[in-house]
Amino acid sequence: MEAPVVFAPAKLNLYLAVTGRRADGFHDLVSVVAPLDFGDRLRAEAAAGLALRCDDDTVPTGGDNLVVKAAQAFARKTGWPGGVRFTLEKRIPMGAGLGGGSSDAVAALRALNHLAGPRWALAEPDLHEVAAELGSDCPLFLIGGPVVLRGRGERVTRLAEAGACRIRGRRVLVFKPGFGIATPWAYGQLVARAPAGYVPAAEAERRLTAWLEDEGAPVERLLANNLEAPAFAKFLALPVLLGELQRRFGVTGRMSGSGSACYVLLPDGLAADPLVAVVRAAWGESAFVQEARLE
Repeated sequence: MEAPVVFAPAKLNLYLAVTGRRADGFHDLVSVVAPLDFGDRLRAEAAAGLALRCDDDTVPTGGDNLVVKAAQAFARKTGWPGGVRFTLEKRIPMGAGLGGGSSDAVAALRALNHLAGPRWALAEPDLHEVAAELGSDCPLFLIGGPVVLRGRGERVTRLAEAGACRIRGRRVLVFKPGFGIATPWAYGQLVARAPAGYVPAAEAERRLTAWLEDEGAPVERLLANNLEAPAFAKFLALPVLLGELQRRFGVTGRMSGSGSACYVLLPDGLAADPLVAVVRAAWGESAFVQEARLE
């Protein structure tokens, strides 16, 4: 059987309202997420055991990697006795809030479904169940296109076409400084600021509904992220650069997820190169910068 190669897209949180902490320690949220046409690639080949190689030697390839965890979860769920050797072409930076690890995990599940064959393959509901066990961000990558996340992120629905058509194809510039932001730290800051740091669930839903019903409202009017407040208070480089790009080029942007990656929406006709130059001047050559389109 031909070794499958699966694309693992990055994602952007265009709208993220964290509404409160749950009894199980997770957080409830309402979020609009869209994948990018930029991401990692994962190759899966039949092997005697389980192994992961990566072209980025800073990426851990042991038992803590979500690709490895996905393979182990797939074997437990299906009973598939085979082995697999994964090769990961890593392009999505770590600690960015772009969903790289979660997307890689779902790519692993997709690859294994192909490699294991019809006898062992999981149906979509079972794939969703396994993905949700691996992480809150994982299920969204099973859907494709703009989606709405609720609960801790495991409740995924397609965004209504009235909104999705305003998102698909939009150009974005994504940029990340040399440092990342740990997700537990970011959410811990909301806990410390509770209840002030949270968005009431009813208010979060009202804002999303109002944007969907106003068919003339551009994506820029949707953008929000209440994880920005603690992140921006500690990491001043983020709001300073976003503000500079807005002042000089009239673009609107946000931080994605828990950061540290940020993005701006690029109007048609606006070249990305001058913005890239500003990012490089502010954050140096080590900064990650990528132009992409929302899907």
